[in-house]
Amino acid sequence: MNFEKQQYITIKDVLSHARILISYNDARILLQNVLKINHAYIITHPEQDLTPIQIHTFQLLVKRRASGEPVSYILGECEFYSIKFKVTPSVLIPRPETELLVDLALEKISLGMSCEILDLGTGSGAIAITIAKHRALSNVTAADNSADAIAIAKTNSEYLSVNNVHFIKSDWFGELTRKKFDLIISNPPYIALNDPHLNQKDLRFEPELALVAGQDGMDCIQTIISSATSYLNAGGWLLLEHGYNQAKITKQLLKESGFINIFSRSDLAGISRVSGGRYDPPL
Repeated sequence: MNFEKQQYITIKDVLSHARILISYNDARILLQNVLKINHAYIITHPEQDLTPIQIHTFQLLVKRRASGEPVSYILGECEFYSIKFKVTPSVLIPRPETELLVDLALEKISLGMSCEILDLGTGSGAIAITIAKHRALSNVTAADNSADAIAIAKTNSEYLSVNNVHFIKSDWFGELTRKKFDLIISNPPYIALNDPHLNQKDLRFEPELALVAGQDGMDCIQTIISSATSYLNAGGWLLLEHGYNQAKITKQLLKESGFINIFSRSDLAGISRVSGGRYDPPL
């Protein structure tokens, strides 16, 4: 994609050329970032000429995307639950399907309710911060074993002025005290070690630590479920995101650990995405 010999290049031109290498939607998002404009402006000003610097900057971004680098890492941000979060290759890119986990968590917490919440494997902090933002009376603890992830999550919390989240470096429950929570949530690694998808698309650029969980992808889910009852108040909930084929075994593990009211919920694509249960301790 080279425009150097052409004197005038418009928004319409550069998007048309970029589509040879990447999708229109990706090209549009990159161009919006370069020009500091929104989608509506692109629609209403397709004949606007670009400067050589704008064209060159856009070309560089298109080349990065064409190599497979995720748009969110190129721009350093990602939208989740209508909130923009800063992301780097040190953290997983928040996915639209994970918004279901937030929806279900918010269902368990009324607006006027003071609630202790734990987010395990917080990454960018998207889940913890979103819940804290929507439930201001709650106290959210966000744990991650990556110091880089904790640093990014703290930056997001400060940038978004969310003050009811506490971050801690911890390998799951390892560094937590015996504090009890009313709700524990997690989007843990759940991809099998040799899954071919790890070598495809955006996953190639994301941290393996946030993706892979043993031979069958269940190691982290098993660890969380087996330990969660020691950290839940009676009647507290555990909610877990998992892979498309892991709902059945996740629910079985929940049952074996003494959870009740066990359920699974599908995302907008119809894929069973989140399972959970309520802790009912023995008398």
